Amino acid sequence: MQGLITLKSRHEQNLMREAGKVVAGCHEALRSFIRPGIRTIDIDQFVEDFIRRYRMEPAQKGYRGYPFASCTSVNDVICHGFPGEYVLQEGDIVTVDMVAVHKGLHADSAWSYAVGEVSETARRLLDVTRRALYIGIEQAIPGNHISDIGHAIQTYVEAQGFSVVRDYIGHGIGRQMHESPEVLHFGPPHRGPKIRKGMAFTVEPMVNVGTYETKLDPDGWTARTADGSLSAQYEHTLIITDEGPEIITKQDGE
Repeated sequence: MQGLITLKSRHEQNLMREAGKVVAGCHEALRSFIRPGIRTIDIDQFVEDFIRRYRMEPAQKGYRGYPFASCTSVNDVICHGFPGEYVLQEGDIVTVDMVAVHKGLHADSAWSYAVGEVSETARRLLDVTRRALYIGIEQAIPGNHISDIGHAIQTYVEAQGFSVVRDYIGHGIGRQMHESPEVLHFGPPHRGPKIRKGMAFTVEPMVNVGTYETKLDPDGWTARTADGSLSAQYEHTLIITDEGPEIITKQDGE
């Protein structure tokens, strides 16, 4: 059941933009930080230090008991991977998901990184998943339906021979990390709420090499592909304007 969708005021949008700049800047900095030999807990410390440097808070830390400032999801982990002692190896892919909160307003972005040289399959997965993100964002215009985003993503991804995760989705964002509407990355078009100026939400397709089915680790957070295949994810936070979607977590060089 979808809850009430709140339209963001100009003041709220500006605070979200400031948070988005910090999240984007952290991802830009991670490009050179992530390499073979570092631990995923080192990534988490980097993220926390970066966000706090700008007097913002890492919103994931403490959320429903989650103990870290970021999620670090390696290879077959789809999302919500715990940072820890795992040492990144040449050929891994790692997705880093972070949320900054600035004076009560949130911005959220996940990004997948190649660790050193990766396989052709991994490189293609990264390219397709990133392209899927922007294909979805292109549909986030006033007057379209929320489901037009997911339909476009699923159509593209499946045509490339990959699958779209069903169990984890995008979401509204603002004063809460997770708000309405739900943003699915699959399904038929022309369903659900209409997209309106002032809405803010994430688009964050998770794409697998194999099946879209998932399994959960005993920690209750770490979600993996059911068949052990590789997974990737790219996520941006959008604010909807009269001109269309504004990507507030856009990185330099995108």
